[in-house]
Amino acid sequence: MTRLRFSKKAALVRLVSVAALFSIIVLAIQSSFFTGSWTPVNVSRDDIRILSHFQSNLQQCVANRGLGLTAHIIDHCNVILKFPQGTNSTWYNEQFKIFEPLEYKYDVCEAILLWEQYRNMTTVLTREYLDSRPDGWFDYAAKRIAQLGADKCYNQTLCEEHLNLTLPAKPPFHPRQFRRCAVVGNSGDLLKTQFGEEIDSHDAVIRDNEAPVNEKYAKHVGLKRDFRLVVRGAAGNMIKILNGSDDEVLIIKSVIHRDFNAMIKEIRNPVYLFQGIVLRRGAKGTGMKSIELALSMCDIVDIYGFTVDPGYTEWTRYFSTPRKGHNPLQGRAYYQLLECLGVIRIHSPMRAKRKQDWSDVPSQEMINYAHRAALRLKKKQAGQEGGLGQFVNCKVWGKSGPYGTGPVSGSTDMKDIRKYSNYNRWEIMPFESLREEARKHYMQMEGVSLYKMDGNKLDDLVCMKHPLKSEA
Repeated sequence: MTRLRFSKKAALVRLVSVAALFSIIVLAIQSSFFTGSWTPVNVSRDDIRILSHFQSNLQQCVANRGLGLTAHIIDHCNVILKFPQGTNSTWYNEQFKIFEPLEYKYDVCEAILLWEQYRNMTTVLTREYLDSRPDGWFDYAAKRIAQLGADKCYNQTLCEEHLNLTLPAKPPFHPRQFRRCAVVGNSGDLLKTQFGEEIDSHDAVIRDNEAPVNEKYAKHVGLKRDFRLVVRGAAGNMIKILNGSDDEVLIIKSVIHRDFNAMIKEIRNPVYLFQGIVLRRGAKGTGMKSIELALSMCDIVDIYGFTVDPGYTEWTRYFSTPRKGHNPLQGRAYYQLLECLGVIRIHSPMRAKRKQDWSDVPSQEMINYAHRAALRLKKKQAGQEGGLGQFVNCKVWGKSGPYGTGPVSGSTDMKDIRKYSNYNRWEIMPFESLREEARKHYMQMEGVSLYKMDGNKLDDLVCMKHPLKSEA
C-alpha cells in the first residue's frame, strides 16, 4: 500500500514537472516574440538583426520627432505607435460607434516594401496598361467610368470615348523626374506659418482639390502650382480655382464623371486619371494619394499642411470654415511612421526647429539594408528564394513602344480652347530631356514601367517593357 502511494506521488511529481517545463518553454517563446529574439524557421538571423536594429532607430526617431508619440517594438517587423495619455480623441467613427483610438499597430517590413515599390511605379492610368491587362478594357475600364451604367465595357469604343480625355498612350511622368517636391495639404495650421517661399523653391508642387493659390495666402502656401489631385466634388469650382493657370496638371483621384468631362472641355489644363489602389493603410483622403503621386515622381517629398495638434477639437482648412470628417490621430501617427521610414519629411509649425535637420531619421543606407532584409524575409516566408530579380512582383507582362510614341491625350470633339492643352510637354518629352537621375533609373529598370493592380497585395503588378535602344 505504501509502495502504491509512493508510485502515485512520484507520477504526480513528474506530471507537475513536465507541465512546469512546458510552461517555461511556452513563456520563453512568447517572450521572444515581443523582444524580437525569436527566429522563425528558414529566416536568416542576420536579417532579423538588421530589422531589429532598424526598429530601434525608428523608435528613437519617433521619440525625437513625434510630438509626444512613442514607438513600442513588438518584434523585428511590428511596432505600435502610441499617443500620450490624456490626448483628446475627438473624432467619432459613426460606423463602429467608437472614438478614435490612441494607439496604432504597423508592420514596418510591409511598409518598407510598399513605399520603396511606389518609388518605381506609374501612378497615371494609361492606354498601354489597359491594352496589356487581360481584363483591361472589358472589366477594369468600366470601373473607372461612373456614368457608364454597366459593370463591363461591352462596347469598347464607347469606353474609349469616355476615357480619351484623360488617357495617355504611355506614362507621362517618370520616376525620379523631379528632385524635390512639395505636397501641400489644406490644414488651417498653415495660417500659423510662412512657408510660401520655401514651398515655391521646390521643383514641383502638388495641391489638393479646391485649395486656392493667390496673393491672399501666398506667404503661407506659396504661388507655384504644378499638379492638383481632385475629387468629383471639386469639379464644379475648378475653373474658378484654376484662375487661368493653364499648365497646372489635374489628376482625377478616382473615376471619370460627367461633371469632370464637362469641366475638362472648358479648360486647357492637361488632365489624367490617377492609377490608384485601395490599400488598408493608416491614413486616408486625397492628401495620402498626393503623397503616393509625389513619391512616384520625386526623390524627396516634403509635406506641408498635414499636421494638427493631437488635442485639436475640429478639422480646419486654411481657406474655409472648420468642418468634420477626418480621422486626424490615425493620419498623424501614420505620417510620423512614414517620416521615420525616410518616405516623407514633415513640416509643421509645432516643431521647435524650423531649419530642417533630418539627422535623427534613419539614414538611406540603413533604410536600404532594412528593405533588402524585409524583401528576403518575404521571399523566404513565401518559399520564393532564388534569383527572382527586381521584377519578382510582375504578374502580367506586356510590350510597348518607346516613350513619346502613340496618341497624345485628348478627344476629337474638344472645343477650340481644349485644342491648346499642353499635353505635349509631358507625353512626347524626349528621353534626353529628363534629369540624369531619371534616365539612370530608367536604364536600371531595363525600360520597364510598373503599374499596380487592384487589391491589397504588394505582389500584383502589371509590367510594361519599353525598348531601350531607341532612348539610350
